[in-house]
Amino acid sequence: MTENEIIALLRLQSARNVGNITAKKLIAHCGSPKAVFYDKIKQLSRLHGVGHTIVKELSDIKHLHKAEKELQFIQKENIHITYFEDEDYPHFLKHCVDAPIALFSKGKINWDRRRIISVVGTRNITSYGKAFCEQFISGIAPLDPIIVSGFAYGVDITIQKLAVEHGLQTIGCLAHGLNQMYPKNHLKYAKKVMENGGFVTEFWSSSNPDRENFLKRNRIIAGISEATIVIESAEKGGSLVTADLANGYNREVFAVPGRYTDKYSKGCNDLIQKQKAHMLTSAAELVYFLGWNWEETNQKSPSSAQKQLFVELEPTEQSIYDFLQSKGKQELDSVALECQLPIFKASSTLLAMEMKGVVRNLPGKLFEAI
Repeated sequence: MTENEIIALLRLQSARNVGNITAKKLIAHCGSPKAVFYDKIKQLSRLHGVGHTIVKELSDIKHLHKAEKELQFIQKENIHITYFEDEDYPHFLKHCVDAPIALFSKGKINWDRRRIISVVGTRNITSYGKAFCEQFISGIAPLDPIIVSGFAYGVDITIQKLAVEHGLQTIGCLAHGLNQMYPKNHLKYAKKVMENGGFVTEFWSSSNPDRENFLKRNRIIAGISEATIVIESAEKGGSLVTADLANGYNREVFAVPGRYTDKYSKGCNDLIQKQKAHMLTSAAELVYFLGWNWEETNQKSPSSAQKQLFVELEPTEQSIYDFLQSKGKQELDSVALECQLPIFKASSTLLAMEMKGVVRNLPGKLFEAI
C-alpha cells in the first residue's frame, strides 16, 4: 500500500463509532480506504448503518493528524501492516466478519502455512497443565503448526516457550500497541519469539493493555486459527470467553480434562460436559480430529496398540473397547445393546475410558476406539 492508502486506513481505524464491520462496508462501497475520504464523503450517510454522526467523524481532520503520527511510529519501528484484503492476511481470520481491517506485526511471521492452533488457559498454570503442554508440543511438533497465544502468564508463556524450544513458529497476540510489552516480565522472551514468529496486534502505539482490549484481543486469538485449545481454566476466565468466541466462528474447540476437585480444571470440564469443546488428552487426537496428515511429515501416528501396553482396562471396558475396535464408530445405544449394559452404565464406562485415552467422543454422539 502507498503512504496515502495507509493513512486512509489508519483514519478509518481512528474514527470513533466506525468499527471493523462498518469500515469494511465503507471500503466495499467506495472501492478502497482512500476512496472513502474523497470529496463525496457526505453521500455516505445514505448507506445503511452509516449516519450523519459517522460521516461527521470521518470528516474530522484530527483523525488525519493522528494517522500521520501513527504512520511515523510504524515506519520508525519497521512495523508490518497487513490489510484485510491482502493475500498475506491470516487465512482463517479473514473469514471473521469482525476481523480487524488492519493488523500490525513484528518478527518473522509467515502465515502461508494453514496449520494454526490457538492455545489458551489460566495464568495460574499447575504442574498438570505444564506436563500437558510439554506432551502436546512434543507430539505436535513434527507437523510444524503455528502456535498462537496471548504471551500472558501461565499457559500462554509456557506453550510459547515450548514452541520456541521445538523450533515451531509462535505468534503472541497482544492487547496493546507494539511500543510496549505486557507483562513486562516477559520482555526477556520477546527476542526468541521474534526469531521464531513474532507479535501481532490491531492496536496502535497509543493503546495500553486495558481490560476491554484483552476482550477484543481474544476474538483475534479465536478467529486466527483452525482450532482453539483450552489447557486449564477455572470456572470463569478469559480462556472460556475465547472458547465461546471460537465456537461462534465455527472453529473447533478442545479442552483438557482434569479431576472435578481441581480448581483449574473446572472450566475445561464444564466445556466438555456442555459439549462446547472436544475432550483432548494428546496431540494425536487433535491431529486425527482435524484430519491432518502424518504422512506429510514422514512420521507415523502413535498406534493404539502401543498405547494399550500402558493402559489397564476393566472387563466391561475391554468389552466395549473390543466392540468399538471391530465395528468402528458407534452410538451410545449401540454400545449398550451390544455389550448388554444399561445406558447409564455404558455412558459412565465410556467416560472413564475417555479419561484413560482409549476412546474418543466424536460429533453426533458417536464413540470410537483410539
